[in-house]
Amino acid sequence: MRSNTALHRMRQGLPALGASAGLGSPLAAELLSLAGFDFVLVDNQHGAWDDTGLMAAMRSVALGTAIPMARVVQNDYYAIGRALDRGAMGIVVPMVNTPEEAAAAARAVRYPPRGGRSMGPFGTTFLGADYTGEINDQVFLAVQIEQQVAVERAEEILAVEGVDGCWVGPSDLGLSMGLDLSTAAGRAAHEAAICHVRDVCQRLGKIPGIAGTPATARHWLDAGFLFVTVASDAGLVTSGAPEVLASLRPA
Repeated sequence: MRSNTALHRMRQGLPALGASAGLGSPLAAELLSLAGFDFVLVDNQHGAWDDTGLMAAMRSVALGTAIPMARVVQNDYYAIGRALDRGAMGIVVPMVNTPEEAAAAARAVRYPPRGGRSMGPFGTTFLGADYTGEINDQVFLAVQIEQQVAVERAEEILAVEGVDGCWVGPSDLGLSMGLDLSTAAGRAAHEAAICHVRDVCQRLGKIPGIAGTPATARHWLDAGFLFVTVASDAGLVTSGAPEVLASLRPA
């Protein structure tokens, strides 16, 4: 089957640069993949996707160089299974706050004996032969650390077998911690919490990830994060269009 090149990069200590796709357009997801990102994360939690669109997006991403991944709407066995059955090679699970929740996600992601995923291989043929035999080694599971309690329990959460890494949600984490990020003290506390999660990942041999933006991605890459979204389809449209207009219209 298709090799998860993004996962292999990260296991070698190299960053995987991704784009988040939330507009609900398989064509936009395809264009992100063709642009050269290492992975495209189809966002089912906050994005405008239905089930048919998700299946189309996985195939569209596979037309380019990127690995198709999905953020599921919640930590749910069936939601995770449906995303995998539609061709996701990476799963991001939001709001994981306990080791028990992490273990439930890990169980849903892999086939027995390493997990409890149910077999439904009809949507994965585009990934190549012997999917069932190889996907356990090719799939990537990242749990989202985005609440203060999850930061405090990061060691327990990330030690769970089958969890390959994390994806820190900086915005929700800042809200959870009650921080004013317009102040130096707030920003320092925020960064300390994020870097604590990174340190735990590195100590346990897990992959540290974070939701970045074009403005923050370089900082997080330099800080040692490996699984990093650096742009989104919506963000590229909303930033690119005004830039073009500003360059052409008189001030």
